[in-house]
Amino acid sequence: MKQLRLAPSILTADFGDLRAQIRSVHDYVDWFHLDVMDGHYVPNITFGPSIVEAIHGATDKPLHVHLMIEEPGRYAGAFADAGATRISFHPEVTDDAAKVVEGIASTGAGVGIAVHPDVPVSVVEDHLADIEVVLMMTVRPGFGGQKFLPEVLPKIREAAEVLESAGRSADIDLEVDGGVNLATVEHAVAAGGQILVAGSAVFDGKDAASAARRLRGRLDELQKGRV
Repeated sequence: MKQLRLAPSILTADFGDLRAQIRSVHDYVDWFHLDVMDGHYVPNITFGPSIVEAIHGATDKPLHVHLMIEEPGRYAGAFADAGATRISFHPEVTDDAAKVVEGIASTGAGVGIAVHPDVPVSVVEDHLADIEVVLMMTVRPGFGGQKFLPEVLPKIREAAEVLESAGRSADIDLEVDGGVNLATVEHAVAAGGQILVAGSAVFDGKDAASAARRLRGRLDELQKGRV
């Protein structure tokens, strides 16, 4: 059984002191999750490769870059060069998702497919031989601090079943992103989540280190219950 992992999203971190924010939670997390938005696919703009490069220089933790943009294939190389360990994209933005998968893989980064709450899990099925992670969105992408959508839980279970049926559950991580906090993380894990993305639940504007420690402790408790 895979170890449960914590991947804070930096979306709600203090960008004025980003290195210190990252270092403050470093001992409690497994990945950092970097949400890239272009103002087209979602109505918000965040950051580009230069910020990813800066974060890469501040931590030795792996970086998962989540592209919420209209042309993921065009920019994947720049994010890989900046230090992305994995790059996920939304297949509904392109007419040729297989080409984008191939393009990301060619950069050396692991490939992920992100599943919007309104998009069926079936979008991943043609790509299971070529991806490392399925990223299940439990909010509608675009902004941090949103509430967890419990109606997505059956889709997470469905995704876990798809991976199991295809014999890929050992090789592909199931990641849950959106509204994950101390109150919702148990539901995400019970549905099949293995990597938990938490934004405002960690970078809460008060004490990120304490928030990360509490969430890490809760994941460790849930891990013991899975043995």
